[in-house]
Amino acid sequence: MLIVDDSRVQRRILAAQLNRAGYQVIEAASAEEALERCRTRMPEIIISDWTMPGMSGLALCQRIRECPIDDYVYFILLTSRAEATEVAAGLDAGADDFLTKPIAGDELRARIASGRRLLRMQGELQEKNRLLQDAFATLQKVHDRIDRDLNEARRLQQGLMRERQRRFGRSEVNLVLRPCGHVGGDLVGFFPINARRLGLYAIDVSGHGIASALMTARIAGYFSGNAPGLNVAVELNETGGYDPVQPADVAAELNHILLHDMRGEIYFTMAYADIDLITGHVSLVQAGHPHPLIRRACGTVEPLGAGGLPIGLISGAEYQTVSAVLNPGDRLILVSDGITELVDADGIMLDDAGLASFLTDLGDLEGGDFGEALMERLSRMNGGDFADDVSAVVFDFERMGPEMNPRLQAPDKLRTAAFPAQRPVAMHPVSR
Repeated sequence: MLIVDDSRVQRRILAAQLNRAGYQVIEAASAEEALERCRTRMPEIIISDWTMPGMSGLALCQRIRECPIDDYVYFILLTSRAEATEVAAGLDAGADDFLTKPIAGDELRARIASGRRLLRMQGELQEKNRLLQDAFATLQKVHDRIDRDLNEARRLQQGLMRERQRRFGRSEVNLVLRPCGHVGGDLVGFFPINARRLGLYAIDVSGHGIASALMTARIAGYFSGNAPGLNVAVELNETGGYDPVQPADVAAELNHILLHDMRGEIYFTMAYADIDLITGHVSLVQAGHPHPLIRRACGTVEPLGAGGLPIGLISGAEYQTVSAVLNPGDRLILVSDGITELVDADGIMLDDAGLASFLTDLGDLEGGDFGEALMERLSRMNGGDFADDVSAVVFDFERMGPEMNPRLQAPDKLRTAAFPAQRPVAMHPVSR
């Protein structure tokens, strides 16, 4: 505690009172001397006379408040001035309290005790702030590490789509995928079943984030174009080639796997299509996913699918295969509900009718250009702030010519055109 007064007698009286109360006191005969002492060691409490030769107590208070220190200094001004304007000037300068001369010992000790309580509370707040800052720094490090991991997970998830575009004869597949976060629960892809058949799939795993992304990675393995023995949509035939599994059976098999092997609480919706690249025949299953749409070359739009239950909700769920025929110039599109349930600034949902309108407006664009234009229009519709993952498979059909007809190929070439022959992998029995 520092007492500042040009009167030696006044300093001694105050020091004696405070020493008897158990306080350690140092003295300064002027404001200038007080500043020198503060540079060596800043006291918790300063009691200063207002009027002194040279620098006043008010000016001393202002200088103390300007010091770059961490701990607060409680400042008491001693004055014979009791006018409101003088008190206001002292408060503006940063004084915390006032004592009017002559000073009573009991009042002095009470004012100091009050100041110490405030300093103690201020110290506790500082300590809590320090702990919060330390906790925030730790959380920031954890957040940065998670952010790096999520960015890596995003790259890995995007790697599941090794190709976003491929031509099959004169037909073409284009994929669109935009997660709403670092990683998402949507998955789109394609794989050749054999030389004339192509599989397309669009999947939307429930929820968002890491758990959903891990599930999409696992599901991707069940539609692998590199490991047909693990692909639930193909089966080895007697000649060593591969035939398609009925889409309804594909959905049933995945439903069995999800409920009996994975045993999680996550489910997913799916649209899966098996396309004959020669005839344009489409076999398709819709398992809780938005209706696939065909945009005909003439401009009309037709919905496909039979609704169906999501995969992983009900054991023994049955699914239905539906059929359609694509003609040259027709476009098949499988989309996630992140597109059909997108809302604009007025809260109006796009839904199937709005998507059909987009398909009509953008129908003359090539497949890749169509996907980019669709994303641009969706972004413009809601300002680019997607609340859900957005994904689509766009398939443009042009009938294969004779040079692509596998019937004109040698049997060995037909057998190995899609996958190398290998032993079949046993699948789980399911109720069809």
